[in-house]
This record gives sequence, C-alpha cells and structure tokens, in this order.
Amino acid sequence: MAAQTVASTTDSAAGTQGADAAPAPFGPAAALSCRECGTRYPLSPVFACLECFGPLEVAYDLPTGDPEALRARIEAGPTNIWRYAPLLPVPAGVAGKPNLNPGWTKLVKADNLARELGITGGLHVKDDSGNPTHSFKDRVVAIALEAARTFGLTTLSCSSTGNLAGAVGAAASRAGLRSCVFIPHDLEAGKVVMAAVYGGELVGIEGSYDDVNRFCSELIGDPIGEGWGFVNVNLRPYYGEGSKTLAYEIAEQLGWRLPDNLVIPIASGSQLTKIDKGLKELIALGLVEEKPYKIFGAQAEGCSPVSTAFKAGHDVVRPVKPDTIAKSLAIGNPADGPYVLDIARRTGGAVEDVDDAQIVDAIKLLARTEGIFAETAGGVTVGVLKKLIESGQLDPATETVVLNTGDGLKTLDAVAPTTGPTATIRPTLAAFREAGLA
Repeated sequence: MAAQTVASTTDSAAGTQGADAAPAPFGPAAALSCRECGTRYPLSPVFACLECFGPLEVAYDLPTGDPEALRARIEAGPTNIWRYAPLLPVPAGVAGKPNLNPGWTKLVKADNLARELGITGGLHVKDDSGNPTHSFKDRVVAIALEAARTFGLTTLSCSSTGNLAGAVGAAASRAGLRSCVFIPHDLEAGKVVMAAVYGGELVGIEGSYDDVNRFCSELIGDPIGEGWGFVNVNLRPYYGEGSKTLAYEIAEQLGWRLPDNLVIPIASGSQLTKIDKGLKELIALGLVEEKPYKIFGAQAEGCSPVSTAFKAGHDVVRPVKPDTIAKSLAIGNPADGPYVLDIARRTGGAVEDVDDAQIVDAIKLLARTEGIFAETAGGVTVGVLKKLIESGQLDPATETVVLNTGDGLKTLDAVAPTTGPTATIRPTLAAFREAGLA
C-alpha cells in the first residue's frame, strides 16, 4: 500500500489532485509539506518527500478572526485533546467516536521542588502520566488513529520503546481495530505486560529500537503491510501533531500565556519540535501574547547523540548505540535530532544529558518533593533541569515547565535496587522505638 499511495500522491502533486487525493475531512489541515524543500502533497498516508526525502508534516489553513471567540470555543470543549480539534488534523465530530480521549492532564505547581532546586521564578510539572495508558503517547496515537480510520486502514501498528506499544494496543482495542506492535526484546517487564494486555499482537525484535524501526520500514513496503497504519511511520505526519496539544494545554493552564522555559525529553525529538510548533501557532492565532521562550532538550547520557552534537556545535547528529536505563528515550538515531538542535539554538535554550545515577536521584527527588512518581524519562527531564540550573544555563528567576511523560510504575526496575522499606520490625511499640522511628 505504501508504494501505491506514494505514486498517487505524486500524480496529485503534479496537478491531478482530486481523483487520487483522500477526500475525507481533516479539519483545518490543508496538505502535507516537506520540512526541507517545502514541496506539498495531498493528505495521505505518506511520510517522506519524493523530491528530497525530507520528512513531511501537516500544513494548515488555521482559523482566522477573533482570538477571543476561538479561545471561548476551546474553553467550551471537552476536557481532553479534542477541545483543540479546530487546530488539529481531525474531523469536527472526532469527540463522538470511540477513542481513549487523552489529554488535559495536570499542570502541577511544583513549589517544593522549586525550593529544593533554588528556582524563584516559578516551576510547574506537566504530568502526562495521567493519560489513559499513563504516558503522553496516548495523545499522538489518538491523532494517528483518526487518520487510520479516514484512510480505511485496518491494522494499527508501530515500532516502540514501550509506551507507544501500550498506547497503540489500547487505542486499537477501543476503536475495534487489529493491532500488531513491535518492540525491542529487552524492554522493562511492566511495559511489556501493559502492551500485551490489550489482546493485540506484540512482537519482540532481537536488537535495539533502531533495529525494530528498520524492520518496520521494510514491512511497510512489503505486500504484507497492505492496510497497515504504522502510527510513527506512514502516519507519522499526523501522529506528531498530537504532541502540539501539550503546548496548547500548558499555555491554557497558565492562563493563556507562555512560560519562559520548557524542559522536554528527547527520544526521536518529535515531541520537542511539535511543542515548539504548537507554541508558534498559539502566537500566530493571537491566543497568547508573543514573548521569547527557551526550549531545553533532555537526554540520558547513555543515549545522547543530540546533546553531544549541541555541545560540539555540530549540525549533524551522529547515531549511537543506546546504553541507559531510560529505555523510552533509547533511540540512537533520532529522526528529528537536527530540528531539535535548530530549535534549542533559535530559542536560546540548550540540550543536556544526565547519567543513570542522576536519573534515579531525580525520580526520587520529584517523588519526595511533589508526590509524582515519574518513569525514567521524567527522571531525565528533572535531572537535566537540576543540571541546567547548577551550570547557569537556565535562569532560576524565570518561569519553567518541566515535562513528565510517563508513570514510574512502568519502570520499577530503575529504582527498585535502592528503594524499599525503611525498616522491618516486630509488631510491637518497643521494636518501633528500637528502630529509631518514634
């Protein structure tokens, strides 16, 4: 299917659009546009430009008119990502379809953590562990699912470091679609169980995530993949738009304004680039007042190709072999790495990394100060935030939002060796006193 769709898209782009272009509604979405050369294609399940092989993303004819009216329309919407349907590539009636309806997660005012880190300008944690499968991946899958429905695809699939596999399995079950997802063979047990419990097919691939991704790229070009929607391959342009809803929610939850700094984890880098896209759209629509903001990327030291390139002043991100407890971020060849570098430099931010011990310490720090148990990716962002402040790269007198993208219950192995009972005692008051706990 992929090869056939690419051919028809080329014909349409050349001037015969209509017969081959997908007629289904995509809200304000107008076309797919190459991020490198700007070539535009009809909305269809393709992801790479035929002119330069650059990645495609959704281009919009966004609503115009009174920002106050648009703001009121959003605020009157459901308490999930579909409140932003006027800004997303989805049909107007999307909220009424079987979907997991993710989003509108808590923006926690983290005063205790701020005091611990010496932040005086205000600190918030955008806690996306509250989504249906306990990670931000529910957002991106929800948008990709709507695209799959529109294109008549029958199997929902992905290559995943864990969270995405669970999100795809759950969303497909809810929508009544088949799912078949692919993961590295050595994922955390909690993520494997969560991906498998929804009843779809879960396939472990011997190798790293990059090996899994290469396999999926082969499958999508084979007749076996006919009718399959790979959310992060042929549906990637739509999938990525789900991350914009994090930007929308943060701004709305802050009272329709932008923070000074955002600290965002980097796996493929798509989340960071789409949050930046969402912030720019809010400004262009007049929904928020324009102001400078800085975006900081966070990686684990054992898989930090973007951080390494940033510190060296390079524009090319060299692939690495991941070796970190932060498996959800363990993508050694991040597709959006160069775009992350551009955004960090354009906004005056940075890309930093922390080692496994710092990740564990940061998980515990966030749990101890704010009662939020983050997975390892959250430990990366909080650890990087601490490092940025200590190194003077982030001004503690400015307002910061740090992202926690998943639930710590999925990555118990990371903290289990150093976390447990304070004491084990006999069931007597004397024993309690003897343990020094009274």
